[in-house]
Amino acid sequence: MDTRVACIDITDVAVDTVTLFICLWGLVGNGAVFWLLGFRIRRNPITTYILNLAVADFTFLLFMVTSVLFYMMENIFCSRVVALVYQRSFFLLSLFTYNMGLYLLTAISIERCVSILCPLWYRCRRPQRLSAVMCVLLWALSITVIATVTSLCLLHEHELCQVALISMYSLNFLIFAPPMVTSNVILFIKILCRSQQRQPKRLYIVIFLTVLFFLIFGVPLSIWNFLQQFNYSVVTSQAVFLLACINSSINPFIYFLVGSCRRRCSVVPLQVAFRRVFEETGVTTVSS
Repeated sequence: MDTRVACIDITDVAVDTVTLFICLWGLVGNGAVFWLLGFRIRRNPITTYILNLAVADFTFLLFMVTSVLFYMMENIFCSRVVALVYQRSFFLLSLFTYNMGLYLLTAISIERCVSILCPLWYRCRRPQRLSAVMCVLLWALSITVIATVTSLCLLHEHELCQVALISMYSLNFLIFAPPMVTSNVILFIKILCRSQQRQPKRLYIVIFLTVLFFLIFGVPLSIWNFLQQFNYSVVTSQAVFLLACINSSINPFIYFLVGSCRRRCSVVPLQVAFRRVFEETGVTTVSS
């Protein structure tokens, strides 16, 4: 029997193929979001965040495509194609953009929550460049966090790397996740109340669904990697990375589907659907 054939795991190849297919669709979708929000649709505070989220998701999917291709080649040729240090580097870089997605979702959720609870302040007193400043600060935070983790994981002993990763996930779970979840509970209640009176704003629905799918598909990667630090795992790495790729790929389709629905759901041009969501009446259009 050919030993090379014997070492190929068909299940692994199938999962990697599905992951690669989803990543490629996600790259197309997030590329479309970047093009439309960057050049075709009027800028407002929320689209600034959404644009940066699309960049973070696009970059994460690029790292995933590269990693999946390397893993598939190793599975097919039954030998290591890339040095372990480079595989770790790709993993840490993917965590950088993954964290950025979490930070941006938290900022978006808090921004919408404030606009609901303090509408007068939000419309009249909100700093015009707040969204842009917040995005710059969040990118700086994400770079600082991942640079610290990378330096400790690639240049120092395993114990320091473990402490760095646990600290990073503690930051994610204890500082960013709670306000994101709390804000979206308020947003969900708002959607329910408005649905009894009139149709809720599409933007509220988009933000709620985006965070909901992040909790379903994105959070398992954090939980899995956190448990790995204690040598405990109940699922394979391929499964959690597949879910993470779904999370980074699904947002453009959420925007399109929500924007396509009025009283009856109908197929409309992508730009029209995005305008319905992000240029909706009631979204402050001050400079971001």
